[in-house]
Amino acid sequence: MDFQPLLEEIAATLQPELGAQGRVADYIPALGRVPADRFGIALRTVDGEEAHAGDSTTGFSIQSISKLFSLTLGMRELGEALWDRIGREPSGNPFNSLVQLESEHGVPRNPFINAGAIAIADRLVSRLDAKAVTLELLSGLCGEQVAYDEEVAASEAATGFRNFALANFMKSFGRIDNAVSEVLDVYFHHCALRMSCLQLARATGYLCRDGRHPYGGAPVLTDRQARRVNALMLTCGTYDAAGEFAFRIGLPCKSGVGGGIVAVVPDRLTLCVWSPALEPSGNSLLGMKALEMFTARTGLSVF
Repeated sequence: MDFQPLLEEIAATLQPELGAQGRVADYIPALGRVPADRFGIALRTVDGEEAHAGDSTTGFSIQSISKLFSLTLGMRELGEALWDRIGREPSGNPFNSLVQLESEHGVPRNPFINAGAIAIADRLVSRLDAKAVTLELLSGLCGEQVAYDEEVAASEAATGFRNFALANFMKSFGRIDNAVSEVLDVYFHHCALRMSCLQLARATGYLCRDGRHPYGGAPVLTDRQARRVNALMLTCGTYDAAGEFAFRIGLPCKSGVGGGIVAVVPDRLTLCVWSPALEPSGNSLLGMKALEMFTARTGLSVF
């Protein structure tokens, strides 16, 4: 299938809607200044073919998409022990909710909500230089140097009161081993990773290749681990709109409030869309439309 004309068609179809609906994540000041009228889309197939359109090479703050990569590092470092302090069920609540932590004794529902990613950051801090290793992993996966946006990281830290509350609450239950400030510094930097749609389509390639590195070399995850990440993406990867994504799009997806969404078609390709204006659950409004158009036109689905 020649994907380039399709991606260009999707970008052209959505062009009149750019910035007309939704709102950028202005509760993080650095993200509030991102123009809403941006749209990019890119994909990479298992055979290494690439297609992209729109603002597909423009870097943006990947935010919660980074949780894919911290989970990957956690699974590599800890194996099954990672799940001692983190669940694998959808939360049904906003990504930064404290409600369930009270009744569930400080154990986050899954690794893709904020509390779950903070718990993983804590485990990584205990074992490695988490910020440096994450950059090394991502740079190797996409074949280009990746960096943190320090302005976004500082903005996250200055306004992340709820994340401080989540971390301290888990600490009170003995679920966090390290200093909260150190753990959150890693977490905020992970959220502040700056990448483009094309870089993310490349970097997530191991998830459509049974865990194998998108450019060859040693596996990133085992095939079983890669399937588990995809399963968690499908059930928990898009905040409390996972059911809507499964119904409308039918692919494992992971979103971030920077406006990016990555999607996986197992054994075929990985895809990334970016448009900063969000719908109420925190997912890119036009990103969802673009993915729905892509799956409708290609017939690609896990169902």
